Amino acid sequence: MFPFATPAWATALQAAINASVTYREAARAWEGDFWFIVEPARGEPAGERVLIYVDLWHGACRLCEVATDESQRAPEFRISGERKNWQRIVAREIDPIRALMTGSLKLKGNMAKVMRNVKAAQELVLCAAAVPTQF
Repeated sequence: MFPFATPAWATALQAAINASVTYREAARAWEGDFWFIVEPARGEPAGERVLIYVDLWHGACRLCEVATDESQRAPEFRISGERKNWQRIVAREIDPIRALMTGSLKLKGNMAKVMRNVKAAQELVLCAAAVPTQF
């Protein structure tokens, strides 16, 4: 089991993405990198904000790492949300596109590009769900 949003989890996610034939096929035309930002829950004691950088390129994950400073990189997309919402996505309780549409996650970047690649987003979540995760 990998604790969620840790360097070990990010490494396991990268391996799962690169091992997935279905992700590779669904994302063969995708070019884009992200900050996945895990925010502490509102109303709870201050928790740690986690930055996960993910570089996706034509069906492969070139890099997936936990970072400490958002100014280290300037990715095309920034998706943020509370830890509990990320947990629901990784556990496949909610679709990532639905999470964006309902405000459970917030996107900065070209939403139209994301919407043209829904299948790739869904396959990416399946890769995350394949990582044995401890929340």
